[in-house]
Amino acid sequence: MSAVLPRAFSRASLKTFRQSEDGAGTTYSLFTLAVMALLGGYAIDVSNVMTDRTNMQTAVDAVAHAALLTREMKSSDEARSKALALAAKNLPPLDWGTAIKAEDVVFGTWDETHHKFTPNPNSRSAVRVTAHQTEVTGNPVPVFLLQFAGLDNWNVVTDATYVTYHPTCLKEGFVAEDVVDIQSNNSFSNGFCIHSNTYVSLNSNNYFEPGTVVSMPDLDDLELPNSGYKTNTGLREALREGSWNIRIVERIGAIIEGLRTYDARYLPSYITTTVPGNLSSTTLTSAMMAPGKVYFYCCTGNKSLTVDKNVALKKLVLVTNCAIKFSQGVSLEDAIIATTNTGSKSINAPSGLRLGKNDGCAAGGGAQVLTMGSVSVASGLEMYGSQILAKDDIEFAANANGIQGAAMVAGGVISGTSNMSMGYCGTGMEGNFHAEYFKLVN
Repeated sequence: MSAVLPRAFSRASLKTFRQSEDGAGTTYSLFTLAVMALLGGYAIDVSNVMTDRTNMQTAVDAVAHAALLTREMKSSDEARSKALALAAKNLPPLDWGTAIKAEDVVFGTWDETHHKFTPNPNSRSAVRVTAHQTEVTGNPVPVFLLQFAGLDNWNVVTDATYVTYHPTCLKEGFVAEDVVDIQSNNSFSNGFCIHSNTYVSLNSNNYFEPGTVVSMPDLDDLELPNSGYKTNTGLREALREGSWNIRIVERIGAIIEGLRTYDARYLPSYITTTVPGNLSSTTLTSAMMAPGKVYFYCCTGNKSLTVDKNVALKKLVLVTNCAIKFSQGVSLEDAIIATTNTGSKSINAPSGLRLGKNDGCAAGGGAQVLTMGSVSVASGLEMYGSQILAKDDIEFAANANGIQGAAMVAGGVISGTSNMSMGYCGTGMEGNFHAEYFKLVN
């Protein structure tokens, strides 16, 4: 007996149902929806983690810079505390957890050639800061839609390495906050730098060898005679535009105080005793000033110190509040002269002052002159691996010679007249004082 199918399930209707394609798009749509949701979730979560990473990188860059800036003058513990305080502001623990810990702020040295950081807790020249958002540190970046794909969070680690450097112009050259005014018939050789944060003024018949730099904030402010480019050979190629924060000028007082207190950061190695030298007269002779000591003298009223004719000061430091006059023929080798006097001629010399040893750019032998006032040298200034730092102006007249390493930095004007020869040494300047500048290397 044959089975009788209900009307609704007749053979014809089943065949029709089997062959029908109605609703096939529903399955495809469900599959597509799942894929789109997965891709959308990936896009949202990736965007979220990249935003977090960017914010964390910005913060860690700032923290590393603050750490090294503080380390310049402070202990590593003080610098680390400063860095962690800034980290807490930029990466609040309520939102980020503890992204940067004390052990994540590491001081060290940087090998520029091999791009390698080496930890050294005593270093002031480099720092590496690392920030973490990971499962291990308990603060990973959460995901949202990708949880459905089995991913619970992202692990993100960023770091920044800052290092110190010294701009070439501040190593050897003329650098002034105010005008640098140079007259005629002067020669500047490859590597020498002239910079003003105001403008540079030049007269005629100066020679700038290829590789020299003349810079100021706005080249339109360059002051020249009508025939300026024709009579200043190489000037056009030497011009650069820019301005600097001349940090060393504000550091002069601290350096002088450091010398007075025997601070190891400033005291040269040729000082071999902390027993101060005694000066019994305001006229200084070679016999009065033995090497290896720091000499102090305090002036009252309008008194000043005079260094007698042809005196050679070697391997010593003089710290005073007096104006200092160098008589004709005075020379300084491995010596520092520092005064807090603020007068317009707090350091002055009539002629023939030699700073540093004429040793072909060899190590050692340099001299440093620091003043909270101004420097004035009438003529015949010679500089070999040496430095003049003045809170105010530096003025020198004809026939200056700095072909083997000269660095002048002034908070006011630098003014030189004629017939000078200035060049770049590159070595033998290791005794000069510097304020650090900072750059991000990775």
